[in-house]
This record gives sequence, structure tokens and C-alpha cells, in this order.
Amino acid sequence: MQPQNPAEALVYKTLLWTWPLYGLGALYIVGPVLGWLLGGLALTALYFGPAMRRDLKPHPIPPVVWTWVIGMALMLPILWVGHVNWDFSAKTTIRSSIGWAKGWALMGLFPLAGAVLPIRREILVRGQCHVGLWVLILAPILLAAPYIGLPERIFTSPLKVVGGPGPQYFSVYFYTFDPASWTPRWQFFAPWSPFAALLGVCMVLFALEEPNNRWRAIGIAAGILMIFASKSRMGLVGLVVCTIPPRLLPLMGRTWAWFVLAGLTASLAMTADKLINAVTAAISTFKNARADSTRVRATLQRIAEERWWEEAVWFGHGRPAPGSHIVEYMPIGSHHTWFGLLFVKGVAGFLALFIPLVFQLLLGALDATASKRGRLPLGIVFVIILLSFGENIEIEAYLLWPGLMVLGIHARELATDKAPFMQQKRRSTVA
Repeated sequence: MQPQNPAEALVYKTLLWTWPLYGLGALYIVGPVLGWLLGGLALTALYFGPAMRRDLKPHPIPPVVWTWVIGMALMLPILWVGHVNWDFSAKTTIRSSIGWAKGWALMGLFPLAGAVLPIRREILVRGQCHVGLWVLILAPILLAAPYIGLPERIFTSPLKVVGGPGPQYFSVYFYTFDPASWTPRWQFFAPWSPFAALLGVCMVLFALEEPNNRWRAIGIAAGILMIFASKSRMGLVGLVVCTIPPRLLPLMGRTWAWFVLAGLTASLAMTADKLINAVTAAISTFKNARADSTRVRATLQRIAEERWWEEAVWFGHGRPAPGSHIVEYMPIGSHHTWFGLLFVKGVAGFLALFIPLVFQLLLGALDATASKRGRLPLGIVFVIILLSFGENIEIEAYLLWPGLMVLGIHARELATDKAPFMQQKRRSTVA
């Protein structure tokens, strides 16, 4: 598994160096730099076309990737309109524009690079398994740290001077304590534990595509460790929701599967009351597991929705607003991508993400029904959707980039498969 061109080498080596870069507190810088380098290389390859070096010959941009590029590009003028409407200073607008370049822009650049540049998904799969190997090697010291007296935080990198959402993006941790139960939880190379859990789900998804049994076992073990050590409810849900449904979709074309479904439906009709009660109890237990977190998130969402509807429907408030003690001083417009988009960028920003995400979801679901090729991209879309209901997805793109690149690679694979068919159809028409 060796890189075959400079783009693959850049991607593969970045994955191999994930943990050393985390040890320097540099991941938040590396992600945007990698995205803009690959995006710039993709645009350069498209511009030169046939004149480009042989191992970097570009592929056309598929329609779904166009929606990602256009949608994420529109986030910038939408941001400017919001700032003008709320009379923010030029300094604030410049800082927010830089934030766009390190967040929303990456969600367009990585799919673009995956679709245009000749990067194989196998490179990303093996690279993620290498990251998992680092996780397993470092796990003993990380898991033992709170019990042998090691500190929570090792240090905060001086690289924080470049600016970012907070010092946790440049800090290196052994572990952290859950403020509700005061028990240790681990975040590995992520800025906080729930995000680490979803990165663990991504690692499992990638590892399931690995043909080598040893590397597959390493990736799956590391991903499951990240999910359970983070003690995140969202990670446990993601382990089931993001891995199993993409593998069940091919059954839709099997007659026996429909008979089984009909039988299950008939049996559920007789036990509906007990099932509803069990589901209700499970949801209640899930929420009460971290009752304070659930309360704060629900309050943030309610305030964001009310203020969006009453004050800034179309282009939002331009940026998150400070929160009061009722939400533990968390910013209004945080902890939920969709309510955050409505609050910060209004209906315009909401649609700029919603349209490409739904397009990608339908594309992945249709392909997963017919081919194993669609499983990984569909699982990644499920991870993004799950993250969007508990986090602000744009500030996490710097670590989600392998999954975002897979979305572009999948679109390229679909377009490549259709190209010979369309050429044959044109030749038949001419004849």
C-alpha cells in the first residue's frame, strides 16, 4: 500500500503523523492547510487538464460535489450579510471570514479534492488503520493516567497564537473528568470526548473496508476503544446506526427479506404497546444518563430557535451570541449544527448545508443498495448527520477530512462507472 502520486503521499503521510502532530498541538492547523493545499492542487489540475503530469490527471467534478462546493462557498457571503445587518466591525468580519476558511470551506474542499484528484480510497482506509495502531499502542498509558497520578492536560501548544475556537484545540490531554459524575473519560486526539467517540465510529467504518485481516482487526479494536473510553452516548448510538443500516440496504432487493419484514410488522402490531413503552423508557434512560448536558443543550436549542425566528430569519445573527448562566454560559448557536445555522446564518445558511447533505445521502443510499462500494460513504454521511445534532460540524471538519474526502471519491467512482456506459450509448445512437 504505497502512494502512487504526490496527492496520495500527502494524504497518507498526514494520517501516519496524526498522533505526533497532536502531540505538538498542531492538528487544528494541519487540517485547514491540508484542505487548501489539496483544493488548490485540484483546481490547478482542472485548469491545466491534459497538460498536467500523468499521475495527477484530473477527473471532472461530479454534480454532488458541485453542490458541496457551491453551498460551502455561499456560506461566506451569507456570513458577510449577517455581519452587515448586525453592524459588526470590520475586524470581527475578517476574523469570522478566517473562521469560514478553517471550517465551512473545508467541507467543500475535501470532497472536491477526493473527486478531482486520483486518490484511492484504499490509501485512506489503510491510513486510518495506522491511526488506530497508534491508539492501541498509547492506550495503556492513557487509560492508566488518572489512576497513577498523571495530570489531565499535558500542555497547551504555543501554536494557539494563530487563533481558533478555544485553547482545547491546541491542548494535549491524557484524559479529562466528567463534571457530572467526576469520573475520567478520554478524548484521544480530539478536542473533547463526544467528538472522539464519533471519530471512533469513523475508524470502525474505514476498518471494515480493509482487506487485510490484521489491519482490519487493529482499526476495529481501536475504534471501539475510542467509543467506549469516551463514555459518549452519541458514540454508542453511532456504532449501531452508522455501521449496520448500510449493510442491510442490499436486502431491499431480496424477496425473502420482504417476507421477513412483513412477519415482523405483523408481530409488532400485537406487541406495539409494550414496544412503545420500552422505547420511551430507553429514551428517558438515555437522556438521564447526562441530565445536565441534556438540559443545557435543550435550552440552547430553544433560545436559538426563538431568537432566529423573531430577529433574523433569512441571514441570521452573523455569529454566536454569549449565553447566560441558564445555559452555563455556552454560546447561543453552539452544540447543534442546524439550530446553530439558523441562529448564525438563517434560512440561507441552513439550505446551503441541507441540500448537499441530502443529495449525498440519497446517492450513498442508492449505491449501498446495489453495491458494497456505497457502504463507507453512506456510513460517513450518517456520522455527519449524527454529529450535526450534537455538535457544530464546521469546527470539526479539520479532523473529519478523511470522511469528507471519501464522499468525493465515491462521487468520482460513480461518475467513472457511468462514463463508459454513456460513451457506448452515444456510439449506438450515431450508428
